[in-house]
Amino acid sequence: MRLSQDDESDAPAQVNMLPMIDVIFAILAFLIMSTLTLTRVESLPVNLPGAATSRLQQNNLDALITIQPDGTLYLNRDPVTEEGLGDRIQTLKGERPELLVILNADEAVSHGKVVAVMDQLRKLKGVKLAIATRPQ
Repeated sequence: MRLSQDDESDAPAQVNMLPMIDVIFAILAFLIMSTLTLTRVESLPVNLPGAATSRLQQNNLDALITIQPDGTLYLNRDPVTEEGLGDRIQTLKGERPELLVILNADEAVSHGKVVAVMDQLRKLKGVKLAIATRPQ
C-alpha cells in the first residue's frame, strides 16, 4: 500500500510565538506584583521637610521615631509618650554599644516638640540620632 504524498509535507515546520509571548508576560506580571508586595514601609506617612543636602542612609534601621502633625509619638509604629520614650529606647538598645535612631517628624510639627524629643534622645548614652528629610 502506497501512501499519497501531500504537498503540505514539504512545507517547513512553523513555531507559533503567541503562546510563548503570553507566558512571558504572565511571568513578568507575576514578578512585578510580587516585588511590589515585598517593599517595606518603615514609618507612618508624614510630610517630611525638604533638604538639599539629604542623602540615603545605608545603615540598618534600629529605631524609628515618628512625630505626627498633631504631636503624637510613635516608636517603630507603636504609640509612645514623650516621658516613656527614653525607657523604650534603652530596652531596644539592650547590650549593643550603639543604636541608630531616625527622627521622622512631619514639617507641621512645632520646633519645640522636635527639640524636646531630641533632648530625650541625647540624654541616652550610645544613641546616635539622624533626622529624616526628603530630597529637594
